Amino acid sequence: MSTDQEWTEEQQRVDEVTSLIRGRIRKLEAEVGRVREDVVSMRKDFWDEVTMNFSESDDVGETSTSLRQQSQVLSDREQRHKQSATMLNRLNRLLQSPYFGRIDFAEMEGREEKIYLGIASLLDDNEVGFLVYDWRAPISNLYYDSMPGPASYETPSGPMEGELTLKRQFVIRDGRIRFMFDTGVTIGDELLQAVLSRSSDAQMKSIVATIQKEQNRIIRDDRSRMLIVQGAAGSGKTSAALQRVAYLLYKYRDRLSADQVVLFSPNPMFNSYVSTVLPELGEENMSQTTFQEYLERRLGREFQLEDPFEQLEYVLSASDQPAYKARMEGIRFKSSQIFQSMIESYKPLLEREGMIFKPVRFQGREVVSAEEMARKFYNFDPDIRLANRLELLREWLLKELAAFGKEEYTASWVDQQIELLSSEDYQRAYTRLRRKNKRIDETFDDFDRERSILARMVVSDRLKPLRKWIKALRFVDITRLYSELFRNRKLAERLSGGAELPSRWEEMSRLTLERIGEGELAYEDATPYLYLREITLGFRSNGGIHHVFIDEAQDYSPFQLSFLKRLFPRAKMTALGDFNQAIYAHASVLQDNGPLMGLYGPDQTELISLTRSYRSTKEIVEFTRGMVAGGEHIIPFNRSGDKPEVTEIGTRGKLHESITRDVEALLGEGYESVAVICKTAEESAAAHEALEKLLSVKPRLIKKTTPAFEKGIHIIPAYLAKGVEFDAVLIYDGSSRRYARESERKLFYTACTRAMHLLHIYSLGQTTPFVTGQSPETFIYRDLTN
Repeated sequence: MSTDQEWTEEQQRVDEVTSLIRGRIRKLEAEVGRVREDVVSMRKDFWDEVTMNFSESDDVGETSTSLRQQSQVLSDREQRHKQSATMLNRLNRLLQSPYFGRIDFAEMEGREEKIYLGIASLLDDNEVGFLVYDWRAPISNLYYDSMPGPASYETPSGPMEGELTLKRQFVIRDGRIRFMFDTGVTIGDELLQAVLSRSSDAQMKSIVATIQKEQNRIIRDDRSRMLIVQGAAGSGKTSAALQRVAYLLYKYRDRLSADQVVLFSPNPMFNSYVSTVLPELGEENMSQTTFQEYLERRLGREFQLEDPFEQLEYVLSASDQPAYKARMEGIRFKSSQIFQSMIESYKPLLEREGMIFKPVRFQGREVVSAEEMARKFYNFDPDIRLANRLELLREWLLKELAAFGKEEYTASWVDQQIELLSSEDYQRAYTRLRRKNKRIDETFDDFDRERSILARMVVSDRLKPLRKWIKALRFVDITRLYSELFRNRKLAERLSGGAELPSRWEEMSRLTLERIGEGELAYEDATPYLYLREITLGFRSNGGIHHVFIDEAQDYSPFQLSFLKRLFPRAKMTALGDFNQAIYAHASVLQDNGPLMGLYGPDQTELISLTRSYRSTKEIVEFTRGMVAGGEHIIPFNRSGDKPEVTEIGTRGKLHESITRDVEALLGEGYESVAVICKTAEESAAAHEALEKLLSVKPRLIKKTTPAFEKGIHIIPAYLAKGVEFDAVLIYDGSSRRYARESERKLFYTACTRAMHLLHIYSLGQTTPFVTGQSPETFIYRDLTN
C-alpha cells in the first residue's frame, strides 16, 4: 500500500496537472469562440467577398480564382475550428481524470522515468516532456503486460529493455484521488471491484484503466489478417474490440481513418449501446451496421426479406407446423459450405450452358428475345470470363436498343406523345439540340425538322429506363437461376459433387420456390442468392475498408463469413463471439475453428480465448457455467453477490404479481436497469401488456426496431439482449414447457448471463432441466405453486 506522504505527493501532482489543464481550456475556449465567429461571418459574407463577372472569358477566370481563394480561406478556418474543438473536448475529459496509472521505468544504464498514463497525451508548457502518455503509446504496454522487474516494450526502432520498478493505479474523480494502490500484477482486483460493482449504463463505457493482459493482446494485435476472439459471456470481448479500434486509429493515424473501419453488430439497439466508447477515447465512431442492413441495401428492392429475428421466432415457436422439419433442414443446408461449393460450381457450368435471360421489352413488344440473348452469349469466345461476356452482351443490347429506337421515330405513338408536349418540353428539345450544334438557328425552321427533333427526344426519353435496366445487367435472370437449383434436382446433384442432398430436399425446395414466387426471400436464402448474383455479374467488393469487426460472430455461418471476406478483399478481420451463445439454427462459424482458420490460412490467423467472466457476480457465473459444454473452464471474477433465485409459480396471475413485487423492490434498492427477459417477441408483448398495468414505473417493450438502449425496466426477447448487460435479470418463464429442447439451451444461457448483480428465474410449473441439472448449492429454490 502507498504511504500518506506518497498520497500527498501524488495529489499535489494531480492539482498541478489539473490547474495546467484549466488554464489551457480557458485559452482554447476563447480561441474556439473567435474562430467560430470568423467561420459564421465568412459563411454569411462569402458571396460579398467574391467579384462576380461572366461577361468576358478573362473575367470568368478571375471569378473562378476568387471563388477558390475565398473557399480555401473558409476551409482552413473550419479545419482550425474542428481541431481546436477536438482538443478542447480532450482537455475537458482529462480534467475529470487526468490519468489512471503510473509506471516507473529505468532503461538499461539510463535514468528512471516516471510515466503517467491516461486516455490522451498531455505535453508540458514547453511541448517537450509528457505529463501524461496516451494509453495506446508503445511505452504504455508496460502497464498492461509487465510486472515489476526486468521488462521491455517495442518501439519503431526495436525493443527497449530496462527495469520496471513501480506500477501504481489510481481512481481520480473531479481532480481528487479516490483510490491509489501499488500492484505487482496487471490490474489490481481493488480497481476492478470498484468498476464492476457499479450499475450498468445506457451506453458501454470505456474502461482502459482495467484492461487485462489477455484483452491487451486483442487490442494491440496488428499482425494477424484474421483475429478470432472466443470469449465467455461477460469476458470483455466487445470492450476489447472497441479499444482495439481506438488503438489502430492511434497507431496508424497517418493512413487509417474511422470511415475505413466497419463494425457488424447484432442489432440497431446494440449500435446505440456502444456508440459512446470511441468518442470517450477521443476518436470518431467507425461505420456501424448489421448484416441484415447490408442485405436490405442490396436485395430490398427485389424481395421482401426475412430478417434473422423473424427466422428465429419461427424456429422457437413453430415446431408444431407441418413444414417445420423441412425448413430446419433448409436453414442448415443453405448456410453450409456444401451449398456454397454448389453455387461456386454453378458459375463454370453457366459459362458453357444454362444461362437464363429476361427478354428486352418495350411497351409490351419484344425488342430482343431471351433466346436471341442466349445464342449471342454462347457465340462469344468461350475463353472469355462469364462477367466479361455479360459486359459484351450488354454493349450489344444497347446497340440493338439504339437501332430499335431509330425505327420508332416514325411510329404513331410518337406523334401522340409530341402532341402532349408542353412549351417547356419544346424548349428542352431546342436547348439539347443547340448544345450539340452551336450554329443552329434561333427557332425550328420547318415542320419536318421540328418533328424529327422532337421524335428523337420523345423516343430517347421513353427508352431511358430500358437503357438503365440493360446497363445494370438486369437482363440476367438471377431469380430463375437460383430457383433452378431447387426446381431441377439433377442440376443440384450435378453441382453437389457427390455430396448428399438433405433428406427432405423436395419439400425444402417447394417451400423455397413458393416464397420466391411470392416475392419473398427467407433469411437463409439471402446470402446464397446474393453470392450467386455477385459471382455471376461480377463481385462488388469494397476496397476502401481496411478493418472489419464482427461482433456476436457465433451468429454467422461459415458461408456468411466467406462472403464478407470477398466483400472486403483488402481488410483485416476481427471476429468476436461465444459458441455457447450460438442461438441460430444454422451452423455457427465458431462451432469448429476449421472454417475460420482456413479463411485466411493458419499463418495469418490468431485465436485468442477469454475464459474469465467479469460481468456477473461469482454466484451467477458458478450457476450459469454448468449449463453449457466446457463451462467448467469459465473463471468467475471474485465479486460476490446473492445466489440466483428460482421460483416455481402455479398461475400466470401470480407470476405477474411476483414479478411486479420484485421489480418494485429492486428499483427501491437502487437498481437502475432491470430486464424481464422472455423467450420470444410474442411472449414479450404479452408480458408487457400485463405488467404495464401493475408496475408503478412504465416498462419499455424492446423490439427488433428499438433504436436506442436506455436505463429503466425492459421487457425483451432473449435474442435481442445479446451483447447487453443489466443490473438485474428476471427470466419471465423458465419452465420446461418453454425451454426443453437441446436447441434452446444456449438461448436460455444467453438470457441468464445478461445479469450483472442479480438473477431471478420464474417458472410456470416445472422448471427447465437447464436449471434443475445444476448443483442445488448454486441457487435458491422457492415453491409458490400452492
